Amino acid sequence: MPRLVGPPLAGVTYARLLHLLVGWIFAGIVLMIYPGTEQRSLDEILMKSIALDAVLLVLVALIPAARRAEGVQARLLLVPDREEDIATEPSRTWADRRRTAGWLVGRVVLGSSVGFTLVFAAAAAYDRLTGPDALGYLPFAPLAALGLGWFLVYAGRLQLAMAVRLLGPSPAERLAEAELRAERLLERNRLARELHDSIGHALTVTVLQAGAAREVGDQAFVARALEVIEETGRQAMEDLERTLVLLRETPAGANGVATEQPGIDQLPALFDTARAAGSPVEAHVEVPPGTLPGVLSRESYRIVQEGVTNALKYAPGEPLDIRIALRDGRLELRCANRLPGGGRSAAGVARPPVGGGGGAGSGGGVGRGATRKGGKGLRGIRERATLLGGEAAAGAAVPLEEGNGEWVLTVRLPLRLGS
Repeated sequence: MPRLVGPPLAGVTYARLLHLLVGWIFAGIVLMIYPGTEQRSLDEILMKSIALDAVLLVLVALIPAARRAEGVQARLLLVPDREEDIATEPSRTWADRRRTAGWLVGRVVLGSSVGFTLVFAAAAAYDRLTGPDALGYLPFAPLAALGLGWFLVYAGRLQLAMAVRLLGPSPAERLAEAELRAERLLERNRLARELHDSIGHALTVTVLQAGAAREVGDQAFVARALEVIEETGRQAMEDLERTLVLLRETPAGANGVATEQPGIDQLPALFDTARAAGSPVEAHVEVPPGTLPGVLSRESYRIVQEGVTNALKYAPGEPLDIRIALRDGRLELRCANRLPGGGRSAAGVARPPVGGGGGAGSGGGVGRGATRKGGKGLRGIRERATLLGGEAAAGAAVPLEEGNGEWVLTVRLPLRLGS
């Protein structure tokens, strides 16, 4: 029962009815001014009135602010489920003006139809209920009222559907909004990766250095470890500050100083940090300075940084082989490290697993390296490569000669973005 009588009695139905009747009133005013109703046939009155209404409404639609006024009114009276479905922006293109004209004409036509229906229904009800057979029609009055109520409900819904279709954002506006949302999402994801890569690398190096300093009694080694921890922490704080500047969107972010990102030229300092953490690094960077675009240089640095961080985390003390070169119009990055065997480092010095059992640096062998496939770091590398139009692959590779296998990260990026 509430579903049957609820919508016809809802306040939103009568708010939409008011919106409909405004269109009917407009048509009525025009009709009274011209052509008038005296000494004219009904067909002539209707034809001239409709023609004049249409001309006036099209002229009104040419005014950019008309679309805004109609949108605000539709939001207030038609009560859409989502207000953003009805735009409140002025007309910017001829397509907006055409849609506004269609809305105005459709609104007046639908409103006039509803208005005349209500008048005829009221007149018919009055005739029936005041006639000699009024008692016979009286039992049907509630059903007639309910039917008229549902007629108003569907008329209001039709008006709302017209408003969403004709006053809603244009395809160009929807595309621009979708692109803006996608751009913001990509920016948030990029900042999240920046924080993950930078802070993750700093924490990994700090944990390794602190663990090694605790186990080794050499004061010179401890001093060097503390120096590396200090430098790594300072770099992480700078990266964090750059990211916060971007998040806050302060004026400092626009001058290019506070938000300057590391590039491929800063890789030697990254390799020195890895060597200080106890992992020998053999690097071959065959990229002339200034060759890479800024975005590609920055993303390449972050990719290599994540590869080095993974190696330090899952294979501490094992040698790293890093090769960066330009081949066939593409930038190729390769980061490989031996899978740990028995917790021995390349120098033959026994090193305890950092963090005890079950930590990020505990355990060994291929099984531990295989867990990297589901990590956020590798997923971030793949996302970076995909956004740049490239590809990334990572996994354990066992060479033909005897010895430990390798974990290899390979990334190929086009020099021209989007190609």
